[in-house]
Amino acid sequence: SSLGSIALVVGGAMSAFAALAHLACIGIGAPAYRVMGASNRMVRAAQEGRSQPALITVFIAMILFLWAGYALAGAGVIEHLPLTKLALTAICVVYLGRAVAFPFLKPVFPANTQTFWLVSSGICLVIGLIHLVGVIELWDAL
Repeated sequence: SSLGSIALVVGGAMSAFAALAHLACIGIGAPAYRVMGASNRMVRAAQEGRSQPALITVFIAMILFLWAGYALAGAGVIEHLPLTKLALTAICVVYLGRAVAFPFLKPVFPANTQTFWLVSSGICLVIGLIHLVGVIELWDAL
C-alpha cells in the first residue's frame, strides 16, 4: 500500500471507469454519445443504428481496460503482465500527450465539440499524472 501502488490502483480504476462509460454509450445510444461530446456525425450514426460508433467505442473501451489491467499489475494487485514497465511508461505518455496535444488534434477531428476536447483532455491529464506518480514511485519494482 505504498503511494505508487495506490496511485496505480486509482489510475487503473479511472481507466476502467472510462472504459465502462464508453460501453454505456453503446447501450444508451445517441443521447449518451452526445453527452460525452461526440461529433454530430457520430451521434447521427448511432441514431441510425450504424455499427461504426459501436465498433470504435468497443475498441477504445478494450484499450482502456487493457491499460487498467497494466496499472493493476504494476500495483501488484494482479499477476505481473509482460512488459509492465514499458507499457505503463507508454500509457503515461499517451494520457499526458493526449492531454496537452488537443490543440493540434482538434483540426484533425474538427467535428468533435469544444466540450469534448476540454473535458476529455482534463480527464486524460488527471489520469496521466496519477499513473506518472505510480510509475515514478514503483520504477525499480516494475
